[in-house]
Amino acid sequence: MRQEADRHCWIGLDLGTSGCRALAIDAEGLVLATANTALEAMSATDPDRARNSDAAEQNPHAWWNAVREVLGTLSAKLHDHRPQALCVDGTSATLLLCTPEGEPLTPALMYNDTRAREQARLIAQRAPADSPARGPSASLAKLLWLRQQRQRQPQRQPTPPVLALHQADWISGRLRGRFGDSDWNNALKLGFDPRRLAWPDWLLAMDLSPVRLPRCHAPGADLGAIDPVVATATGLPSPLRIRAGTTDSTAATLAAGARAPGDAVSSLGSTLVLKLVSEQPVYEAASGVYSHRIGQLWLVGGASNSGGAVLRQHFSDAELERLSQRIDPTQPSGLDYYPLPRPGERFPSADPERAPRIEPRPADDSRFLAGLFEGIARIEQAGYRRLQALGAPAPARILSIGGGARNPTWSAIRSRVLGLEVASAPQQEAAYGAALLARGDWSCNRI
Repeated sequence: MRQEADRHCWIGLDLGTSGCRALAIDAEGLVLATANTALEAMSATDPDRARNSDAAEQNPHAWWNAVREVLGTLSAKLHDHRPQALCVDGTSATLLLCTPEGEPLTPALMYNDTRAREQARLIAQRAPADSPARGPSASLAKLLWLRQQRQRQPQRQPTPPVLALHQADWISGRLRGRFGDSDWNNALKLGFDPRRLAWPDWLLAMDLSPVRLPRCHAPGADLGAIDPVVATATGLPSPLRIRAGTTDSTAATLAAGARAPGDAVSSLGSTLVLKLVSEQPVYEAASGVYSHRIGQLWLVGGASNSGGAVLRQHFSDAELERLSQRIDPTQPSGLDYYPLPRPGERFPSADPERAPRIEPRPADDSRFLAGLFEGIARIEQAGYRRLQALGAPAPARILSIGGGARNPTWSAIRSRVLGLEVASAPQQEAAYGAALLARGDWSCNRI
């Protein structure tokens, strides 16, 4: 008979912008079962929101409905495996205000909501120049913006306390039936200092009342047991432990296999996102470089505006596949491109006026595509060099995730340009990284 421990499993729960996914792994890291569902989009019933392109909101109750659905489906697939712990990852800097009992008082402002420009200017007067809490899309600016909207509404006196929670924070709270906790990674753009493991003095000096900042824990820390009512509704066992979460990009990096200093992960999606494991944090607010703490190590990150979105401006998926087969990746194209979907770059150097450079275009489409591949690879190379210049280590190996990681021609061109072998990561789902945190693969002493 199998030992009891052999039937243990751990669950990762990933909330994206359009869907929710749950995944269970065993002690060997084998995926036992998955479940997913689409997230209900929030209708733009508010006329101001409907015509404001800077607005991006979701209904937190839609998240919870999706979570209950996927957890119920997943638990039914686990059969003789018994879940031990669950960890949630969510989109970075997605924030809402709620009561201490978890009832939402506002919609959730998504990661790409940038309406809080006035609040961002106030923060810029107080926050250090390298603080990730600067900018209209950061959690702190959204907190102030949401508080302002609340203050415009008639309030009963005295004003009750209000919690500011991120997507993963609120879902973890719903699972436990207790609210007010966050993690080092989600709280980074709210102003939390992961070096001192405390809220900084400049933030504590701000008047945030009646909003309370959350308690912050290491990603993967034990927050407590699942609410028995939730356990019954989802089919999960009552002793299940809920672990402190992380952001979706951090979870995806952990899933890819980043473990030691020098491990790098390049995400080849619509944009090019770089993550690099470092023994020390690196920050450069002007170009969006910041570091997430995992144990005693750091995930240093930067994101270019270049990436797959540029390729799709010129070619369909079928054309990309067909033309890639005609490219000899060992031979330079002779083209000097800086592919951008529109003017403006943020990393490796911040230049809002930088123009795309994709001229001249040769008559041969396969050569044109090779030039685009090379141009993006050179941006990737410059990105890792920029992180090195700021204090991060040189990449020792590069793992690739995202749609572009499946293109062998592009991978071969990247290897040539970078002078380092690149490989497609065997695991690329954020939910898998969250499951690893649930399993306790990282502690305060190691990544």
